[in-house]
Amino acid sequence: MRDDRFKNLADVIINHSTELKAGEKILIEAIDVPYEMVIELIRTAKAKNALPYVSIKQNTILRELYNIGSEPLMKDIGTWEAERMQSMDAYVALRGSFNATELSDVKAENLALYQKYWWEPVHIKRRVPKTKWVVLRWPHPSMAQQAQMSTEAFEDFYFNVCTLDYGKMSRAMDALKRRLEKSDNITIKGPGTDLQFSVKGMPAVKCGGRHNLPDGEVYTAPVQNSVHGKLCYSAKTIYQGIVHDNICLTFEQGKIVDAKSSRTDVLNQVLDTDEGARYIGEFALGLNPMIKNPMLDILFDEKIAGSFHFTPGSAYEEADNGNESKVHWDMVCIQTPEYGGGEIYFDGKLVRKDGRFVTRDLEPLNPENLTSAKADQTQ
Repeated sequence: MRDDRFKNLADVIINHSTELKAGEKILIEAIDVPYEMVIELIRTAKAKNALPYVSIKQNTILRELYNIGSEPLMKDIGTWEAERMQSMDAYVALRGSFNATELSDVKAENLALYQKYWWEPVHIKRRVPKTKWVVLRWPHPSMAQQAQMSTEAFEDFYFNVCTLDYGKMSRAMDALKRRLEKSDNITIKGPGTDLQFSVKGMPAVKCGGRHNLPDGEVYTAPVQNSVHGKLCYSAKTIYQGIVHDNICLTFEQGKIVDAKSSRTDVLNQVLDTDEGARYIGEFALGLNPMIKNPMLDILFDEKIAGSFHFTPGSAYEEADNGNESKVHWDMVCIQTPEYGGGEIYFDGKLVRKDGRFVTRDLEPLNPENLTSAKADQTQ
């Protein structure tokens, strides 16, 4: 029996996210995902006269490979997968996880080998800059548990948020993109937070369902050495299987000079991965009206309406401030009243207070407008 929710999601992925064309090759990588969803993607690609290729993986098997800790093995796998990616026009990853902490006991040095020889050549050097791509999580019961929802309720939420009208959202993002690109100084205030930095000359990038589902953010990057002050994040975060809470970072001349969390030792170990890990590679505002609370899944959490994320590690090529790192850790701060509130200023002008945009040109990005016809009417 075919699930119409799978069909609708496949339609968004193939026709909106990757805009697949006849004759193009698409790699479908599915990790712990129902085969019915993979079949829907194959059928939808076939309907476009495109060529679907499939890679099926499981986290328990990947964990065993990482645990071997073999540099030659990671090099060979990375080489093979990079060559395959090079032949593709598009890539979709559906990444499920029966256990969100499956990799938590893999040694850090083994994960570093994976990052260096497998992840970077395939995804950082090839897929991101040269291939049309979109990445999704899959709604397993483990995700529902993290979101503190029943499995049925979470599945309904997941498919609704992933098939939102992202064209409408993208059009409403134009005003924020313009404001960011005209701005110099950004100031953020909130509980434990007084942060300043410059985005002068940096491009701003809209994320309206092209690379992530769910989606809903506009990002840029700070001038590398301009970040100064203190930032305390209000959302928990998970990195390499370890949960961190109450992260507070102190910056001087762009560099994180003090870092604390519920796992301060592990936090600083990650930030000491390389020189770039203690500098910021991304600043983004979360805008998705259907995502309101964190669930320890960054593809959802970074899109929370009324949030921003400030990311230690590498910058994206589309908004490149020159920072390079093996790390890219999206840490999220929610500024809605339930999470303590806060303000964001562009060049001294208040643009968002307690998670809501207060200038006329940005009001269409407030949640009630993104879920109504008003967002289109204001264009």
